Amino acid sequence: MSPNMTGAVATRTEPTAATMARRYRISVLPGDGIGPEITEAALSVVEAATRGLRGVQLKYDEHDAGADRYCRTGQALPDEVLADCCRADAVLLAAIGLPDVRKPDGTEVQPDMMVGLRRALGLYAGVRPVKLYPGVKSPLNTAEAGIDLVIIRENLEGLFASFGGGCLVNDEVATDTLVVTREGTRRVAEYAFQLAARRNGRPLDGRRSVTCVDKANVFRSFAFFRKVFLEVAARHPRVTANCAYVDAMSLFLVQDPAAYDVLMMENQFGDILSDLGAGIVGGLGMAPSSEIGDGRALFQPSHGSAPTLAGRNIANPLAMILSASMMFDWLGERHDDSEMTAVGRRIETAVERMLRHTPTRTPDLGGNNSTTDMARAVIDHLDC
Repeated sequence: MSPNMTGAVATRTEPTAATMARRYRISVLPGDGIGPEITEAALSVVEAATRGLRGVQLKYDEHDAGADRYCRTGQALPDEVLADCCRADAVLLAAIGLPDVRKPDGTEVQPDMMVGLRRALGLYAGVRPVKLYPGVKSPLNTAEAGIDLVIIRENLEGLFASFGGGCLVNDEVATDTLVVTREGTRRVAEYAFQLAARRNGRPLDGRRSVTCVDKANVFRSFAFFRKVFLEVAARHPRVTANCAYVDAMSLFLVQDPAAYDVLMMENQFGDILSDLGAGIVGGLGMAPSSEIGDGRALFQPSHGSAPTLAGRNIANPLAMILSASMMFDWLGERHDDSEMTAVGRRIETAVERMLRHTPTRTPDLGGNNSTTDMARAVIDHLDC
């Protein structure tokens, strides 16, 4: 997988008995709605892409978790499933949550599960590539110069740190607290600069850059976020450092997306701008993601469970397939395994070839092909 796509800056480990034997175990969570369908599609591509590998054993342990399980058992993410995710070499998650399945307090179960996984696995960097592939239409007339950037969310702090907390007083006043720490900001900034150093730079001119997106003109927390970012930037002189306010960045991403390479931001801002990013490159069906920690990682499409599409075999599986590609790239980097890296690149290249050379498209991309059709088309282009 290309450095510009992946976002997979991994922490390498010393060889162990498991890594020397080149055995990798993946926890697979198909989840809810379209999740099982896109999981099946992605794993069919993975099976084809890894067929014939020598000296590598890949094991996939599938687990029942999500809103449907909550309905049946009262638990969305059982302890034993979470424990297995913590032990696995990587987690591949499809889509979780259903809008009609809610806890007694009226909230959905999806945040419990996602925040629970992030906290338990220490996944501090949310990585969301925003890439316009040949053959996919953008709604922007500014897309001709190319769109190829990565949004990095600080994944454990910011406004999301208040999840499960906050304050509600007498049904009259509600508060949530935004949290920014030096260490949390430092490590995600380091991740962003390491990633930028591996990429090919922004489409506009090939310059490698990291842009801190904040609201430092108003809030002390964001002024501190920017301060720590600039301290980290000083240690990476070969990568250009910029800063922008989040409201302005919402405009810039529409006006001139080719001018950006890596964008780093607080959790809530990243949650919002990554959906905008998906919108300018074909929609959430083209939006893979990874969540990275020190030695652990989770890979999932950025979209939700889309229950209205479930069971109809029309959901776009490419975000899930590209998330699997990111997973192999990360495994290859973390374990210094060139074959895993090659698998990741092979899958992404097949997606690109398929989109460039065939009219195969699911309805979200303007076509009438099925989920299965898309997966088969990608497989057909693995060795083109």
